[in-house]
Amino acid sequence: MRIWYQSFVDPAEQGPYFRELEKALATASDQGITFDLKGLSPPDRELSRLTELRCTVQVVRNALLAQEQGYDAFAIGHFQDGGLYEARAAVDIPVLSLGETSMLYACTLGHSIGVVTIHPVFIAMIQEQITRYGLHDRIVGVRAITSSPEQLVRANDDATAFKRFLVQFGEAAQPLIDQGVEIIIPGGGLPAMLLSRKKGYTLGNGIPVLEPIAVLAKMTAVAVQLRRLNGTGPNRVGTFAKASAQAVQEFLKSW
Repeated sequence: MRIWYQSFVDPAEQGPYFRELEKALATASDQGITFDLKGLSPPDRELSRLTELRCTVQVVRNALLAQEQGYDAFAIGHFQDGGLYEARAAVDIPVLSLGETSMLYACTLGHSIGVVTIHPVFIAMIQEQITRYGLHDRIVGVRAITSSPEQLVRANDDATAFKRFLVQFGEAAQPLIDQGVEIIIPGGGLPAMLLSRKKGYTLGNGIPVLEPIAVLAKMTAVAVQLRRLNGTGPNRVGTFAKASAQAVQEFLKSW
């Protein structure tokens, strides 16, 4: 099984994170499963809706390329899920993403859930995702630290920066804990990767912190296995109605 894992970072520009992500995916791989980690250049570093749109277009193009090259699935390693619905409607292979998969899996671990993202600009975007996924009653709050991709990448190798991040993350999560959440989700690949080094990490009086990257890796493999077993796939007459060949060609020519 070959899975294309689409990160929103540049391996040349954000090497420490890319290196650690490769290790994490290798650890999450069962026998016979390979994750091919791909990046974007330029990466998602400007923290704006316009940048999200640019990356979304690249993601959909890469999903089409992954299917053409014979990959069994396409995993979007970006919490804002850029291109998820569009890619899912464009290809036949399973398409999963960090945000949706993490939120849905967290619902199996606790009733009330909180998200801590890397910057306030993402709060509104994540709240829009929560509405789209119908999870308002389960994901009860979104908080943010104030950081940047560059600072979080540096924390992969800099012990002081990593400790600073842990303090910031805990402080941002505290209002959610006070609100009674039972699970905390790191809202981004960069914080998720940093926190994954602390296995079984909890906050407060034992509030579990989810490992989104491991969840996405495992659930993408399961999606492939279910498709092989019984043909399980998305509904093609509703939300994920399949794009026509003409629509795909027009998209590729326009972008």
